Amino acid sequence: MRTAIVFYSMSGNTSYAAELAANALGGELIPIDPQKAYPDKGFRRFFVGGRDAVMGRTPPLLPYSFDAEKYDLVVIASPVWASRPAPPIRTFITENCEALKNKRIAVILTSMGGGNPKAAATIAALAGQAKPEAYVELISPKDRPEERNEAKLKAFIDALNN
Repeated sequence: MRTAIVFYSMSGNTSYAAELAANALGGELIPIDPQKAYPDKGFRRFFVGGRDAVMGRTPPLLPYSFDAEKYDLVVIASPVWASRPAPPIRTFITENCEALKNKRIAVILTSMGGGNPKAAATIAALAGQAKPEAYVELISPKDRPEERNEAKLKAFIDALNN
C-alpha cells in the first residue's frame, strides 16, 4: 500500500503525529504550509486561525509536491481550530479534490481538547467522500505524551492495515 501523509502543523503536535503514522505505515510525509504564516502566540493565534477556519478560508500555500496517482491511501493530518480543520488543509483538499475522490482517505486530528468529529467529517466531505476510512483524535501528542494517545494511534494504524 502506497501511503501519503499530508499535514499542516503550527505547534509541532500534528507533525509529531504525522511522523509516527508515516513510520508505522511506511508512508511519505508531505508537509504543507501557508505562504503567510499564522500567528503562533497569544490571543491572535486563536483569533486569526479560528476566524479563518470558521470562514472556510483557503490561504495560498507554499509550493508542495503531491501526485495522487502515486498513492493508494492519503492520510490527512490537521490541527483542529474552532472545531474545523486548519485552513491550509482546506486549501490542500480544495486544490486536490478531484484526485482525492477515488482514494482511501484517513484523518489524524490534533487539538488541545478533543471531541471534534465534525472536523473529520469536513475533511472527508471536502475530499468528495461520505466519511474517512478511519480517523483518530489526539490531544497534544507531542506536548503531553500519554498512553491513551499512543493506544488510539495504534488502533488507527491497525484499522488502516486491515
